Amino acid sequence: MERITLEHAAKLLSEKDDILILMHKSPDGDAVGSGYGLAMALRSLGKRADPLCGDEIPKVYSYITDKVPAIGFEPKFIVSVDLATTALLSGSAVEYAESVDLCIDHHGSNNGYAKEGYVDGKSASCAEIIKKLLDIMQISIDNDMANAIFTGICTDTGCFKFSNVTSDTHRIAAELMDCGADSTEICRLMFDCKSRAKIELEKMVLETMEFSPDGKVAFVCITKDMMEKSGAAQGETEGIAGITKQIEGVKVGITMREKDNGEFRISVRSSEDIDASKICALFGGGGHRAAAGCSIFKEQTEAKKEIMAACIAAVEEAE
Repeated sequence: MERITLEHAAKLLSEKDDILILMHKSPDGDAVGSGYGLAMALRSLGKRADPLCGDEIPKVYSYITDKVPAIGFEPKFIVSVDLATTALLSGSAVEYAESVDLCIDHHGSNNGYAKEGYVDGKSASCAEIIKKLLDIMQISIDNDMANAIFTGICTDTGCFKFSNVTSDTHRIAAELMDCGADSTEICRLMFDCKSRAKIELEKMVLETMEFSPDGKVAFVCITKDMMEKSGAAQGETEGIAGITKQIEGVKVGITMREKDNGEFRISVRSSEDIDASKICALFGGGGHRAAAGCSIFKEQTEAKKEIMAACIAAVEEAE
């Protein structure tokens, strides 16, 4: 991948049309906010642009997704946002894995899959980069764009409490509020609002919790049976990955979620002295130092054994 400036990325997007924007599977607020926010901005210039995620977008983001109904066209330029590796694509997005023209990302573990890319590992979220990109393109950010981009920032920073937050993060968030982002309602929806089904799911998940012998690695599992019994929607698993890291003494938290076709999606959260992205890279995944993900296609017991072993080894190495 040729590393380019954000100004060059802006020039490319200004010149192109029929733009498809790829997002990673199990989409979070940053993927949705970045992908849909960019699509809104490009459409405001009269371009045809569609976001694409191989997984269903959680309903909690409907205030963003409802603003961007699919147009449908033959893509001529493929862009990815918030995507460290094409291994994190799913469904219909997979067919474009070898054809990404431009990557916009904030993962230091990005493996350079695109023809050209702008990667800023110091940005707390990809959405921060999207905001800077739109400023360079001199796009007037309306309420809907502001809501999308603000969502990306607040979710990837844990409502501005994670260590990745910089003064730049707060300045950009403030500018988005000036553009009309409803920060109060967005933060309420993302962090303070849970359905009864999600509470039921969290109860079941807590019952699966296990620890390494020294108590420094914690593990929980979400099975398809739990999802069915609780009645929780697919998007309601977001936030559960953070539960394990809230436990005193835990340095690495693992959340393993059962999907179809023998896949277990793994989320790893770690303390600052342990690189979660390196752990997940062992299984073809990636992410950030403190938060990363991957997939393991093995039987549940074996998948758990392998990810636990990798995390325990990472803790031992750090000590």
